Formats: sequence, structure tokens, C-alpha cells
Amino acid sequence: MIAQAHSATLVGIEAIPIVVETDFVGAVTDSSGPNFILVGLPDNAVKESRERVRTAMKNSGLDFPYLKKIMCNLAPGDIRKEGPWLDLPMAISICAANNVVSRSELAKTLLLGELGLDGVLRPFDGAVNVALMAMEQGFKRLIVPAENAAEAAVATGVEVYGVRTLVDAVELLNGSNLFSPQPLEVAPVGKRSEYEIDFSDVKGQRNAMRALEIAAAGGHNLLMVGPPGSGKTMLARRLPSILPPLTLGESIAVTRVHSAAGEKGGKSGLVWDRPFRSPHHSASHAAIVGGGRNPKPGEVSLAHFGVLFMDEMPEFDRSVLEALRQPLEDGEVTVSRVAGTLTFPASCILIGAMNPCPCGFKGLPEEKCVGSPSTCARYGSRISGPLLDRIDLHIEVPRLKPDELLGMQPGECSAAIRERVLAARDRQSARLGLARINAKMGPREIRETIPLDKESEDFMRIVMTRLNLSARVFDRILKVARTIADLQGADSVAKVHLSEAVQYRDRTNA
Repeated sequence: MIAQAHSATLVGIEAIPIVVETDFVGAVTDSSGPNFILVGLPDNAVKESRERVRTAMKNSGLDFPYLKKIMCNLAPGDIRKEGPWLDLPMAISICAANNVVSRSELAKTLLLGELGLDGVLRPFDGAVNVALMAMEQGFKRLIVPAENAAEAAVATGVEVYGVRTLVDAVELLNGSNLFSPQPLEVAPVGKRSEYEIDFSDVKGQRNAMRALEIAAAGGHNLLMVGPPGSGKTMLARRLPSILPPLTLGESIAVTRVHSAAGEKGGKSGLVWDRPFRSPHHSASHAAIVGGGRNPKPGEVSLAHFGVLFMDEMPEFDRSVLEALRQPLEDGEVTVSRVAGTLTFPASCILIGAMNPCPCGFKGLPEEKCVGSPSTCARYGSRISGPLLDRIDLHIEVPRLKPDELLGMQPGECSAAIRERVLAARDRQSARLGLARINAKMGPREIRETIPLDKESEDFMRIVMTRLNLSARVFDRILKVARTIADLQGADSVAKVHLSEAVQYRDRTNA
């Protein structure tokens, strides 16, 4: 009689249910060893599971049917199975076919885990993705390695058990009361995001700090232009310290991406800190937007609900920069391959930084720019107009003078700025809906929530004419003005808010 165990495999960040079917189809005729046949489009890591399972069962004291021909099928057969985490369901299905484990216990149980040769279970990537799939598919129990249990416990209505060995899994399935479900560990509010760096470390740069506060409050993208050593990177790295703490839903969404990509750095449980990703300018197209032979999330998806910082932005490959246009507009990135199309979340704040010219000294009185005007113009044009249109705030970050560095008091602390950001976000949620922010407003929402009086309309008519702004830039100015009004606690957008929003547009690129 065929024994079935339920498992899963990852396609992108989505977990796909897999059924592991095992049957004994005859006796072994070759005395050199058992005939273990594995079918169902397994990759090399899955094919090697045969040896790991056989040795792990032997070293765990479990009866392996050496004298029987074992047929193991991974269904459905048209999906390629990847990774070693199918070891545990294979071993359990063999145990069930050998009447070591009750088959009825496997009907609503999902199993995943890599086996060591000694029978110890090793963690795998994508536990939260599998747990959410188990919840959607109606599974009642999920058995995973102990290190994955805290992350998988997000599944509501599914009992998650973390076990350390193959023997533990067998005993659990046979009704042992020595195991208890893993509780969901939620970080206390206010302690979810603790950063060692703070805006109080920053001296001067009040205009840049104001722009970063607006970016954090409304979720706006920002571009900083300034010479080397002016503090662009220092400012950008402190942006997560003023962003609101992740909600439970946002934490689960961030963990899904990081866990599937194997980017959790060995940490267990959910990710509670806002991501901050800073890829090198030599990063490839696939590394930034996602892809590869087996598509994985890229940096723009790993920055989901956080910050993507692109230092030396013009040095990135042009195709990489242009590929950011879709995720910046839609909050997701679509990767198309012959085998299919995958969509990854990519709702992040883009912070770009660049020098004013290739040498970085343009405009500095104490330094002389060595580039020609045409060279400097070509350098700035590496970032296309359509991409610049999608960046709401454009600011200059000047180099501080010695007296400013030595005499200025430290800047405002991140906690105080975060309080204003949280208050502004609360106003946006009350106006737009829970967890909605101004930067994600559509054209209809802009017209409905940002009515302009006669004075404001006349002002924007003059601005549009003089600066020759596109319709997209016009809408983004309104969004930034709405965020500025939210920071000030104003119910409506006035001319003073629009004036400040217009100042954050780089007129040479607008």
C-alpha cells in the first residue's frame, strides 16, 4: 500500500505543495545494495537525498528496507523539486510504508527538513513561506527543524512543532506527548527596532535631515547630490532609525522575502528591523531586481518595507537603473523566464547618492573640478529623466566647513524625529486606510484628498509653466506637499506646503 507524506518546495518566494509517495514494488535482486528509485523532476540536491535518508535511518536505529525495491515519487511531476529539505518527508514516508509510522497521522501534516547522516535535522530557507502555504491549504500540523519553528509559528490554526532529530519526528507522529507546539513570538511594540546609529550623530545638514524626515513620513524616494565626505552615506544609513516599527503583517512579508532568499543571517524568528540594503554599484541586473537560473529576490525586494540605498548611483549599469522604474511605480517587480513569470514584492524607499561630477569637486571653492562641462553633463545624464521623475525629493548636501564641524551642537535625536513621523503616518492611515502612505496614492486619491484653493492652483500653474514639469512630477509634488502638511498637522494643503515641495525638485533634471 502506498504511503504519502506532504511537503513543499519553493518557486521564487511562493511555497508549492508536494506529495511524497513511497511504495515497495518488489525485492532487490542486486546484492550490492537497495534499489532506491526517485522520480518527479528532482534536482541534484534532491537526488542525493537517497543516500542521506538511508544513512540517517540506519544511524537513527530505524528499520530501512534494504531488501525491497523502493519507488519514491515527488508529485506533481511537472514542477522541479529543489533543495535538501525533502529528506524528512522521504524518510517518514518510508517509515509509514514500513508500518513504523501511522499513515493516518500524515494526512494533515506537512514535513520539511534536511537530514544529517546522524539523523539530526538541519534548518532550511523559506520556513515562513511554507507555514503560510500550510495555513492556506488547511494543514493542521507542521513539523520542521527546531531552528525553523519560531519563524514558522506565524501560521494561524496550524500547530508548529520543532524537532531536532528524525527519531523525534517519528515519536511525535506516533503520539508522544513530549512535544508542544511552538508559540508565536511577537516582539514588544517599541522594542522591535533598535539601532546603534542615530541622527544625533549628524552635525549640520538641516536641509538634508528635513528631507529625510519627509521621505520617512510619506515613503518618498530621495536623491542626494554632494561632494565626497559631505555625509550622504551617513545620513542615508540613519533613515531606518526614524521609520515606524514593522507591524506583524509587514514583518511576515519582509521575512518571507529574506527567508526564501537565504538572507536571514542565521537569525531565528521573524525579521523586526526595517531592511536597509546597500548594493555595490558593480551589482548585476539579476542581483538588483531579481532573477537568475532559479529566480531569487533581488536587492529591491530584499529592501521591501525598508530602504534601498544606491551610493554612487550614476556608476550603476544603465539597464539596472532603468529596471527600477517598474518597482518604484508599482511596488513589485516581475521577473519573466522561459519556465514562467514570478512577481516579487518591492515596496521600498529608494535613497540615491551621487557626486556632482565624476571627480566630485564641482562647485567647491577650495577644490578645482578636473572634468570638462561636457564630461560633467554626461555623468549627470547617466540617470535618465523617467527615473528622476520617480524620485520625489532632490537635495544638495554641501560639505561642512571646519567651524561647522567643530562648533555645531549634535543634531536632533532619531526618537524625536520618529515621533513626528509616526504622527504623520497616523494621519495618512486615517485618511487613506490602514498602512497606506502618501507616496502610494493613485491619481484618483490625489484629486480626492488634495484639493487646491485658488491661490494654490495659481501657484502650481506658474511652477508647471516655468519649470516645464511633467504630469508625473506634478502629482509627486502634490504628494510631497501632502506629507509636509501631515507633519505640520494641517488638514489641507496650502501654498506654503507646495512651495517647500517644489524646492525639493532638481530643476536641472525635472
